[in-house]
Amino acid sequence: MNQHDAQEISTNAPPVVRSFREKQDGYRWDAVSLLAYKPAGTHFKGITRQVLFGEAEDLACQLRYFEIEPGGHSTLERHEHVHAVMIVQGRGRVFIGEAVHAVAPFDLVYVPPLTWHQFRASDQDLLGFLCLVPCDRDRPVRPTAAEADTLRTHPTFGNFIRL
Repeated sequence: MNQHDAQEISTNAPPVVRSFREKQDGYRWDAVSLLAYKPAGTHFKGITRQVLFGEAEDLACQLRYFEIEPGGHSTLERHEHVHAVMIVQGRGRVFIGEAVHAVAPFDLVYVPPLTWHQFRASDQDLLGFLCLVPCDRDRPVRPTAAEADTLRTHPTFGNFIRL
């Protein structure tokens, strides 16, 4: 028995290979659960997540896959940890800091710490992206009422953000 066989036999080890399945309603991997983006709320729309790698594999980071349905968006938030993102399907736009950027497959997006950010799918395309974050990370913070008012009235990105 080789090392690869031994790992597959162990019931506690995660699968060595998780096969990819492109479906009509998005990207999926064997043995990877399709999860709600967040437990509840009206500050996001039409988004799911899948945790591809993380604590189960003894990694210090978590690789997640998010899908935003056409016209949907993630939460407007900021936090102390960084995000490293690769767009893998569809088109959309992302708000980072004080600018809105168009994104398409294989674009790389870096979200610095404590920077307001939000992803939005185009009205025609599902937006799918991989997101790498530390496993030990802080919780996201949404804008206060005063911060939201300031963000909404900004001439460059005020019309883009969704709260």
